[in-house]
Amino acid sequence: MILKFSRLLAFFIFFSCNIKSEEYEITILATNIANFGGVGEWSFSALLENENESILFDTGFDEDTVLHNAKLLGKDLSKVEKVILSHFHGDHTGGLLKLRKTYMKINPKSFSTAYVADGFFEQRYDKDGNLRGFIGGFDDVNEFMKATDALGIKFKIIKEPHEISKNLILSGPVERIFESVVVSPGFYVKENGKLVDDLLRDDQSLGIKTKKGWYMMSGCGHSGMMNTAHKFQQIEKKDIYGAIGGFHLFRSSDEVISKTASSLKLFGLKQLVGGHCTGIHAARKIADIASITRKNLSHGAIGTVITKDLKILRSSVE
Repeated sequence: MILKFSRLLAFFIFFSCNIKSEEYEITILATNIANFGGVGEWSFSALLENENESILFDTGFDEDTVLHNAKLLGKDLSKVEKVILSHFHGDHTGGLLKLRKTYMKINPKSFSTAYVADGFFEQRYDKDGNLRGFIGGFDDVNEFMKATDALGIKFKIIKEPHEISKNLILSGPVERIFESVVVSPGFYVKENGKLVDDLLRDDQSLGIKTKKGWYMMSGCGHSGMMNTAHKFQQIEKKDIYGAIGGFHLFRSSDEVISKTASSLKLFGLKQLVGGHCTGIHAARKIADIASITRKNLSHGAIGTVITKDLKILRSSVE
């Protein structure tokens, strides 16, 4: 009897020790604010890590920014095989090629699979009809595709919500219901041979399922925070517990910010880590209206961490 119990106990201990967590730690690797030695820029990138894998969300603007900041923070990006690109803009796609070139020597699968939303490869133009892609530093989308193909990067085009790993759901294109689109001035696409405003239909966000609800990650949030929150609640009816990344409110009026904040409060928002294009004023106003406590509000800097149990570890400059 004692022998059987000992064997069961040993099996339980072995099994428990080999269960891998499906929760993620998040570290900001690119945004506007940098701590000592870090490189800050107008961009966004965040690393998601657990015992199973490492995934990068966006790749920064300058090709060396994420590389530099990851090294500074002791992050091994050779483990990253999946990369999510929130939309085509260069301040989110600029580091992709350099990251692939750097780490494929260590891990042939590193940065080999990129997830993009439908519309990502649509050619953009300026008002005069000249190519203006901005995608990964290329104006011509075809040239960008040739460069990525030469490096063995494969793209998965997301047309509807898609689970890329356990508890990680990509929104795909987001329907614009509650908010007008935050367009990029000076970018156009062609419809029936005519130039029209680029509505950034390739904008997508990542939804992380946590014990407290959805944790929403956006690069710029061009689809709108309310629209994106609604999208994830359509996928699964959970509170939007947290949001991290860029949400393009830095130039928004107080009226727009207040409306957004009131809606997010109803969605259940309890934590906000704004970065990139969110704006400090907007983040503070959202926190005030949504009753987000100081410990759950961050303006996000290089090295800011969201732990697996959803605590904010602040960078030294916050």
